[in-house]
Amino acid sequence: MFLFTRFFAITILVAVGFGAYSDGKRILTVWEGQSMYVPRYMVFTKGVGVAKEKLSSFENALREARIAHLNLVTVSSIFPPHCNIIDIEKGIDRLEPGEITHCVMAREQINEPGRRIVASIGLALPAERGRYGYLSEHHGFGQTEIEAGDYAEDLAATMLANTLGIEFDADKDYDERREVYKMSGKIVKSQHTSQGALGAEGNLWTTVVAAAIFVK
Repeated sequence: MFLFTRFFAITILVAVGFGAYSDGKRILTVWEGQSMYVPRYMVFTKGVGVAKEKLSSFENALREARIAHLNLVTVSSIFPPHCNIIDIEKGIDRLEPGEITHCVMAREQINEPGRRIVASIGLALPAERGRYGYLSEHHGFGQTEIEAGDYAEDLAATMLANTLGIEFDADKDYDERREVYKMSGKIVKSQHTSQGALGAEGNLWTTVVAAAIFVK
């Protein structure tokens, strides 16, 4: 009987996703309030961190980006319809320490002194507000923030252009294709958030991050 009761309670928990009940009493509430959601706000942030240990340098980069207190879960590339971009102050105020927080993140790490690294998030938005946009992430070596940012922006804009059926020549450089996108009237805005750095001296790890944070 005890085993059956436990199985029945767990079954309800999995099926309902909010907490199981037995004899009118709640016996487990681990998922309470954790339903799926479509984000209505987004924050862009970036940071660089240096430390002796690779993981610690990543942590320091998250601290500079002001998101180290969150449990970050990376997701794919869709900017939701009707989502609003807000500044970091307002975004952080809406997030609690330890909150499971979805994001699109670019990250690069190195322990070679003087070598340039960069991380970038690109964004492309459709003119029609009821449609979704695209986010992209790019990370690498040797590029400036502007170079990496333009590349990430290009990735996002090209994905959106394909979705919207805009005809373009993929062999053209991004500046030319950007004009085609704008002239179509279907893509209203593209931008990027990028963080670059040179590898630190002294056998230390350097990490750069750029992130788009989803906020409920």
